[in-house]
Amino acid sequence: MIDELDSMKKNEVWDLVELPEGVKPVGCKWNFKIKLDPNGKLNRFKARLVAKGYAQKEGIDYHGTFSPVSRKDSLRIVMALVAHFDLELHQMDVKTAFLNGDLNGCQNCFLKFDEAMKKQGFVKNQVDQCTYLKISGSNFTILVLYVDDILLASNNLDMLHESKCSLSLNFDMKDLGEASYVIGIEIHRDRPNGILGLSQKAYIERVLTRYNMHHSSPSVAPVVKGDVFGSFQCPKMEVEKEQMRMIPYASVVDSLMYAQVCTRPDIAYVTGMLGRYQTNPGLDHWKAAKKCKDDKKSTSGYIFMLAGGPISWKSHKQQLTSTSTMMAEYIAVYNATCHGMVLRNLIVGLKIVDSISRPLKLYCDNSAAVNFSNSNSSTRAGLYLDTKYLFVRKRVEEGKLCIEFISTHNMLADPMTKGLPPKIFEEHVSKMGLSKDLI
Repeated sequence: MIDELDSMKKNEVWDLVELPEGVKPVGCKWNFKIKLDPNGKLNRFKARLVAKGYAQKEGIDYHGTFSPVSRKDSLRIVMALVAHFDLELHQMDVKTAFLNGDLNGCQNCFLKFDEAMKKQGFVKNQVDQCTYLKISGSNFTILVLYVDDILLASNNLDMLHESKCSLSLNFDMKDLGEASYVIGIEIHRDRPNGILGLSQKAYIERVLTRYNMHHSSPSVAPVVKGDVFGSFQCPKMEVEKEQMRMIPYASVVDSLMYAQVCTRPDIAYVTGMLGRYQTNPGLDHWKAAKKCKDDKKSTSGYIFMLAGGPISWKSHKQQLTSTSTMMAEYIAVYNATCHGMVLRNLIVGLKIVDSISRPLKLYCDNSAAVNFSNSNSSTRAGLYLDTKYLFVRKRVEEGKLCIEFISTHNMLADPMTKGLPPKIFEEHVSKMGLSKDLI
């Protein structure tokens, strides 16, 4: 608490003034937190004195509160490049400058940081405005900002230290050295073998402990072929609903969602299904994640790989009811294409992957959808598609996209769309680059 007050005085967080007439004061309170190390063990105790911002009204007491954060895709892309090019990877932490002030302060702090980066010669990425690049001759430094955590990747150690010194001159920074733990994600690196892995093992252990789930029976695959999972399993009687209110279903699903978004593409399908029943979950939903058969909308799934590891993935229910399997598969191709172009542009902005200029290659296990994507001829199925979906054909025609057929057995994204036999599921997860040692 003394450290927090000293920090506030140093950063001139407040001025002591007489209360102006007609102004309602905002109270404050202490927030206490235990900071853990990558192994989930006690690192230090932290206290924050915060204003009760929830007592203020938008448009009267504050206006802009938006402050961007880096995309998880950007983090994983940078990690893949670090492993592939054997880059230096360091981490810094902004102590308190981003955390104190009024509700407009978060946005103002980001603008201040952005201005400081420009003065240092960093250029903001057009896709992710919290990712920056600085080039000096053949040397470069990539900076990724996530609230108050900063990752720096560079092919030159001197340039990296120069960037760290410049940051420390502009902000109250803590140099954490080589990166090993960021936003709850552990970074495991084997430089001699060119391997870098991301893990949330400690986070998942804390979730299991918090909800007393350590004795739950683990399974090879979270959902297998033939399992049934649907709204018919939702409780109908008040007694059943009352029983489920005692179970922290929503909290557990939300915790799993964070792991899925960060490091666990293997549970993307099951967490998406579980999330559909948060308003009225049943015991079957709580016990297991099973295949959903209770509506006619298809599930799309895709995964993008870079340097031997997954950098982006998604499993989601399509918004419209498809009239054919080809139509459902083509819509999935469209969704993957749109996101793939975003990832491609993000990597192009980093200017260190020459091969990214080649056409984006996507694999699909439906030959009809592949043929439709690569053809300009009209088909009966194509008549029912909205014109926006023709974006895929246009990109193929321009030579920016290549759609190729792949057998279902070799389709890496198959676990994103349905339950699979355990053995096949394990094979796909292994090909994704996921290791049991980390997860």
